[in-house]
Amino acid sequence: MYKIGIIGKRDAVLGFMALGFSVHEAATVEEAAKELHMMARSQEYGVIFLTEDYAVQLENETARYRDLPLPAIVSIPGQEGSTGYGMSNLRRAVERAVGADILFKNNEPAQTEKEERNKP
Repeated sequence: MYKIGIIGKRDAVLGFMALGFSVHEAATVEEAAKELHMMARSQEYGVIFLTEDYAVQLENETARYRDLPLPAIVSIPGQEGSTGYGMSNLRRAVERAVGADILFKNNEPAQTEKEERNKP
């Protein structure tokens, strides 16, 4: 069974401890990069969440793991709120996986089949 980890500033990640996440506090981008590589190389983690503030700055670092089956590295909003970076990465990943943008149409979330059928 794989662990779920999270990397970010203390105030942004401590709450995830209650959910059973392996919490890794990082006060600087350098510390976040060190934790990311340690966690990814350990092969113990199935998912590593990285707060957007660090994910933006560590894009080249996370790219090393993008095509590997594990760990999945997912950016999430930090305390400052979402910058849109995480959603943009999700969109690109889905496009790579299925060959088309199935989540968004014209920058809006794709509607469900039920919503599509009920359109006038």
